[in-house]
Amino acid sequence: MAKKIGILTGGGDCPGLNPAIRGCVLRAQDHGFECIGLLEGWKGLVEGKSMPLGLEDVTEIVNKGGTILGTSRTNPFKKENGVKNCLDNFKKLGLDALVAMGGEDTLGVAGKFYKEHQVPVVGVPKTMDNDLSVTDYTFGFDTATTVAVDAAERLRDTGRSHRRIMVLEVMGRHAGWVALFTAVASGADWVCLPEEPVELEAMCSHLKKIHAKRKVALVIASEAVTIPGEDAGKEELDDFGHMLLKKRGVGERLSELIEKETKIETRAAVIGHIQRGGAPTLFDRILGLRVGVKAADLVAQKSFGQMVALKGNEVVGVSLEEATKELKVVPQDWLKFAKIFFK
Repeated sequence: MAKKIGILTGGGDCPGLNPAIRGCVLRAQDHGFECIGLLEGWKGLVEGKSMPLGLEDVTEIVNKGGTILGTSRTNPFKKENGVKNCLDNFKKLGLDALVAMGGEDTLGVAGKFYKEHQVPVVGVPKTMDNDLSVTDYTFGFDTATTVAVDAAERLRDTGRSHRRIMVLEVMGRHAGWVALFTAVASGADWVCLPEEPVELEAMCSHLKKIHAKRKVALVIASEAVTIPGEDAGKEELDDFGHMLLKKRGVGERLSELIEKETKIETRAAVIGHIQRGGAPTLFDRILGLRVGVKAADLVAQKSFGQMVALKGNEVVGVSLEEATKELKVVPQDWLKFAKIFFK
């Protein structure tokens, strides 16, 4: 039976991480386990940096954004002696199990440690992009999209006042769930997603018609959409092989193209990292607590190599390997659903 659990939060922060930490720590106490926090994601295990995680440390964090453990995008498999250091520090810290909270990258590392080195690890899905397979929703998504909807509605108000077309750029590198839900929930007039190239001619034609009727039009764009005719150039990659996005955002580039084509004044706004911070919504607090509790239960059951998943209204354990095998992107039926409202 495991006695000491290490908890880490890796990758981009998002609302719901602190509730998940709290849920895991409190449930671990029911099982008689001690918890410690590994600081700044996998970097904490590489460097052996940790902090205590007792009742007093997590009592008042259910409503807090971010993560009290800190985070990073460190990939130990890309660092010299990174894997060896992790394995050595796992023993030095006296850990019996590890709970890794993160998205595809953090959990991909967790799965690799389990498969290649038999590290007793359980995964907790965390991503505001909602792009992890085998789980219906991830905490962080509801809060991030709620914030984006508020921004979109405010942007429309000022656009109407100035008779402009407005473009809101939201987060979503590989999957467009945030952009899609933001567009539908805010009553936007067009959405641009990573799942399909931007249809410039069709979009601009539609926006001209909408603007003629309402004196304003609103476009929601995911940060990594493909704009036809743009030179991709040489890609700069991070530790996990992901393209680093251009400093000049897609919203600004799209607004220039829209204004050139429609001859209507167009402005862009980027919500960016504002989506990541702030208090989690009710949905994300409850989901964070539930998956944290389930993670501790999986440790108690020695069900390692699994990730906690939300299936309908049930929180269950699924294969980490299966969960990180491919991203959950927006399918065609959701795209068709969104287009019903662009009238």
